[in-house]
Amino acid sequence: MPLPKQEQSVKAKSAQAAQDFLAVDTIRDGIITLKNGGLRKILMTSSLNFALKSADEQDAIIFQYQNFINAVDFSLQFVVQSRKLNITPYLQILKEREKEEANDLLKVQISEYREFIRSFVELSNVVSKAFYIVIPFNPTLMSGKGGLFGGMGGKKRTEEENFLEYKTQIDQRVDAVSLGLIRFGIRTAPLNTEELIELFYGLYNPGELGKEKPISQETVANLESAQDALR
Repeated sequence: MPLPKQEQSVKAKSAQAAQDFLAVDTIRDGIITLKNGGLRKILMTSSLNFALKSADEQDAIIFQYQNFINAVDFSLQFVVQSRKLNITPYLQILKEREKEEANDLLKVQISEYREFIRSFVELSNVVSKAFYIVIPFNPTLMSGKGGLFGGMGGKKRTEEENFLEYKTQIDQRVDAVSLGLIRFGIRTAPLNTEELIELFYGLYNPGELGKEKPISQETVANLESAQDALR
């Protein structure tokens, strides 16, 4: 049964208002385009436990971090996302393993282990943390010959040509940040388009965090490959 026109109008206005609230215009090729024309790329990063490092290691990390900050000539945003650890899939795997186990003793041990994990996570309120770096690129809006939107002989470039040019510029910044961080043990991997969409969906729908898909295996593999390169 169709909704009354008045109710349809209210829902349409509500949806439009929510859309206007978002600063994101499009997400393409792992690049976020904002409504003001700015571009953003997001890197997922690893972490390190600074407190467990020796005094010499801490001094080396601080020195490398200072060099990294001094070498970057553009702004960066560091984001830490905390969420309650969702162990439901893992508990389900243990439950299936328990059903398949023929040895009664092992079956009891799996059951006790599953209950221990479940109660420990609930009582301890265990959270997982994800670390991100937002890298910006804001094209200078110029018109006329010689401007960013101009070409040889004053020929205007297409939106596609502009996007490819901006993509090259922001990718250079990504490479510089990744290289600077890896020098003191921080691994990075850029989020692809699908992962960016899932990230923003989780940010604007916090109640759905437990239903989110995990970061792709490709991104995890990139982080692990970077770790291997450090060894």
